[in-house]
Amino acid sequence: MRVTLSIIFCAFFISNHALARDTIGNYSVEEALSVEKIKNKLGNNIQFYFGSEPHGKVVKNFGEYRSRKKTNAFGKTDKSACQWVFLSTLLSLKNRAIQEGGNAVINIKSIYRGNLVSSNEHFQCGAGAVMAGVSLIGDVVKIED
Repeated sequence: MRVTLSIIFCAFFISNHALARDTIGNYSVEEALSVEKIKNKLGNNIQFYFGSEPHGKVVKNFGEYRSRKKTNAFGKTDKSACQWVFLSTLLSLKNRAIQEGGNAVINIKSIYRGNLVSSNEHFQCGAGAVMAGVSLIGDVVKIED
């Protein structure tokens, strides 16, 4: 009986520990944006500029907006789950830009657990056994064509 209880306790502890995994990783913006499914869903009517990427002259700034999304990561690699939730987050920023009358989102940064990271090349994603999440913040603007 004690052995059975010990085995059950160990299995429960190990499974809970595995489910609690929360790995913060850096993923390539360029690679994610080159995935055909992501390119098709984003379209090209709103431009995205990460970190300090150069962009056209800002004609109007509509303000800073944040989008935080999560997705089911069960049975997916961290990379594929993170790319998918990255798309959802960008779609949210795209919709905000359209709503405000902008044509770009600039100065896009990752913000995960209060840690703000500005990068031209990477975004941050937290991935666990069940969920993956991306949080981005950027300025919705109208830039000269």
